[in-house]
Amino acid sequence: MKTKILKHRVPKRILIGMLLVLFCFTSKAQTWENVHFNVDWQMNVPLNSNFADKFSGWGMNFEGKYDLTPYWSIGAFLNFHTNHRYVDRRTIPLTPTASLTTDQQQSAFQLPFGISVSYKLPDNRYVKPYFGVKSGAMYSQNSIYNNLVQWYERPWGFYVSPELGMDIHPVPYQRLGFHVAVYYLSLIHISEPTRPEPI
Repeated sequence: MKTKILKHRVPKRILIGMLLVLFCFTSKAQTWENVHFNVDWQMNVPLNSNFADKFSGWGMNFEGKYDLTPYWSIGAFLNFHTNHRYVDRRTIPLTPTASLTTDQQQSAFQLPFGISVSYKLPDNRYVKPYFGVKSGAMYSQNSIYNNLVQWYERPWGFYVSPELGMDIHPVPYQRLGFHVAVYYLSLIHISEPTRPEPI
């Protein structure tokens, strides 16, 4: 029996377009002193969940910020993340007279986007700590795969995420540096799940 492997494919045209836009913004950012961009690798640890609850490093964060004052910044963000969990073979009751014995692959994909606000704390020349809040909408897809069927739900929700982070600049007063942050995601679903769909 064949097992389908879950893949999220991004068309090459979209990926190339995103990279071109990123390079355009990066080159312009050198002339805009108050504009900053972050491109981050994202790790995710689900809490209080028994679905796709394994630690994962399958995520990215893209964010642009504008400094309103020396301390306050406002911006926009988009990030995505996928968590997976393999469930051993078990018997699943489908109806009062039918059941299915199979293993499962659980997958939780998240795509939040919206606005961000942050406040910079006192810093030295190398490390610039801050705290902030991201808020917006989030599309998600929670899927269960086996060799016959895919069950899924695709809810939309309202996204709020407090964040504590720091910008690290090995060479003081240079634009290039590292960004490290810890955040907590809170989601309120606003749409109903869809029906199961055969693979």
